[in-house]
Amino acid sequence: MAGASGLNQRVMAKQKTDPNYKVIAENRRARFDYAIEDDIECGIMLEGSEVKSLRAGGSNIAESYASVENGELWLVNSYVAPYEQAKVFRHEERRRRKLLVSRKELSNLWNATQRKGMTLVPLVMYFNHKGLVKIKIGIAKGKKTHDKRETQAKRDWSRQKQRLLKDNS
Repeated sequence: MAGASGLNQRVMAKQKTDPNYKVIAENRRARFDYAIEDDIECGIMLEGSEVKSLRAGGSNIAESYASVENGELWLVNSYVAPYEQAKVFRHEERRRRKLLVSRKELSNLWNATQRKGMTLVPLVMYFNHKGLVKIKIGIAKGKKTHDKRETQAKRDWSRQKQRLLKDNS
């Protein structure tokens, strides 16, 4: 399990090496509210005006979640801003969007949600090196309040430790 800083370091390293890689939306709150056990990269089915809007940077995945229904994986309640230049073929801003995964991955996700009580949380939406929109889904378990306090205490202690080391140098 990688921490939030580990994800940011990987994202930054990828951005430096690949000019086409671009983060569209990130769910920063997910790692605070959930214990991410595993993650999976999914494709997403979009309409033309949605892709143009994403290139302009108008989206939010903070309040969204993924669910397995009728043998398909769906992204629910994600926001893609309307594209102003699309006059006739506009898209719904908060429609359900189908996520693309293999059958084996889909069965693993179904088992995790139905049998183990896990939640599917979107972590980051980005353009990959080919210019395709991808979304990273985390298989997570919700944290209790005391777990969140413990995470906050660890984060505060690591910051304090860095300050002390910096001052002593």
